[in-house]
Amino acid sequence: MPVSSALARVFAVWRTGLPRPVLVLQAGTALNYFGTGLILPFEIIYLHTVRGFSAATAGLVLATVMATAAVVTLPSGVLLDRFSAKRVLMAGNLVNAVGYGGLAFVHRPWQGFACSAVGGVGFGLVGTAGQVLTLTLVPAERRAASTALRRVAGNFGLGLGATVAGFIVAAAHHHLRAFQALYLFDTVTFVAFALVVLLWIPNPGAAKASSTSRRGFRAVARDRLLLALIAGNLALVMIGGAYFSSILPPFAVAHTPLGAGEIGVVYSLNTFFVVVAQVPATRVVARMRRTHALFATSAIFALGLLAVLLATQTRSTLAATTILAGVAILIAIAECGQFIVLGPLVAEIAPPQLLGRYMSLYQLSFMAGVALGPAVGGVLLGTSPNAIWWGGAIALGVTGAGFLRLGDRIPDPLHEAPSRLASAPESA
Repeated sequence: MPVSSALARVFAVWRTGLPRPVLVLQAGTALNYFGTGLILPFEIIYLHTVRGFSAATAGLVLATVMATAAVVTLPSGVLLDRFSAKRVLMAGNLVNAVGYGGLAFVHRPWQGFACSAVGGVGFGLVGTAGQVLTLTLVPAERRAASTALRRVAGNFGLGLGATVAGFIVAAAHHHLRAFQALYLFDTVTFVAFALVVLLWIPNPGAAKASSTSRRGFRAVARDRLLLALIAGNLALVMIGGAYFSSILPPFAVAHTPLGAGEIGVVYSLNTFFVVVAQVPATRVVARMRRTHALFATSAIFALGLLAVLLATQTRSTLAATTILAGVAILIAIAECGQFIVLGPLVAEIAPPQLLGRYMSLYQLSFMAGVALGPAVGGVLLGTSPNAIWWGGAIALGVTGAGFLRLGDRIPDPLHEAPSRLASAPESA
């Protein structure tokens, strides 16, 4: 077989068949996350070492971003049900530019808190609006691919930005001007993303108001299927994703032979695998019932958590690193399934006039999981470290069983296609 044909087959698995506006939107997303990656690993270093804030104050300044974003997330859903996702996304990016541009020039803690609060408002708007725009630019059957590409763009941009920033900060020897340049370039990426959306992304509009939309979140709260999916997603994020990202590093340092360098390799592998596997994963999941895909996602998360305990049984740094590298890949596989099933599913069950509210609640479940995971895991880390992993695996097994119990309540293209064929009249 010619080499060119072999390469064509390899690269074919990353073809999405998505329309140009979606590709442009996700290119903008990659640029936006590149800017975020420039500052994310060094924010506490900048505020504490360069600006002289105490470590506790620096941490609280950063926590203000997520706290404000969480407060704004549900109101952002209301805005998205009244105005187009395009407008909300542009506004959110411009607000982010103001907040993060201001952080480059803070001298006192109150200024840091104020700028972080502004940035948090922007993130609260952008997080939900970006998802809604990603989903509404394509028909329902292409939503998984569109979601996958958005996640690839975000992870790629974030990883590349963090890598570039590491070289810049090291070369500049932690000089103030280097950090200011990073924050200002992050500001430029927010403005550039807003311009990309303004100039090249069509406006899908907003659904017309109805009696259902006027009932607002009361109507959302009566959707038991949505609440079950949100609870399941919260468990996956809190126990699967957050335990891996926040609890594994201190656990590995204390209970395995790994050091900071090996932990960095493990997390880089996780990010790399998501970038490589997310789009091909859509083809695998498309052949599965949604309940089965969600059960498999929960089971893979659980397997990954249990495998962490194997790394505590060896004194070999290479063996422990290999085991946790396998854990990183398992977690990445599970996350690929989680994102491309649950996001499009929540959008599918949402009435058009409540799509913003449905997606804002879905987005909030991620924020809650990211916050609760370190809090619960941190307590267990100090009392019963191994229980984090076997207890988490049990909880995720229960979550997977819960997804299976939803059964036919979950709309499924694979289930509906045979039904349509069976109900179609026979041709003469």
